[in-house]
Amino acid sequence: MIKCRMAKVHFTSNLRRHVDSPAVECEGATVREILDEVFKVNTRLETYVLDDQRAVRKHMRILVDGVAVRDLTGLTDAVLSNSEVWVMQALSGG
Repeated sequence: MIKCRMAKVHFTSNLRRHVDSPAVECEGATVREILDEVFKVNTRLETYVLDDQRAVRKHMRILVDGVAVRDLTGLTDAVLSNSEVWVMQALSGG
């Protein structure tokens, strides 16, 4: 039997305080495909992470394997079957 791995999507604790968002495993080749799978079961999370144009909100950041996603509009950055995707609120300060 061949066991397929799936990308794991994590949500930081500061985001989980606002929206119930446990870590999940999803299949997909891009960040958009991965997030669409997550949002199918958690629509409230989608409105928190994406704006009305389905782009990443200014206060959010997404990392794939430790690298910030560059395409914040189309979310076309590649995701491998063993990738770790992190969705978090952007931190700011001075």
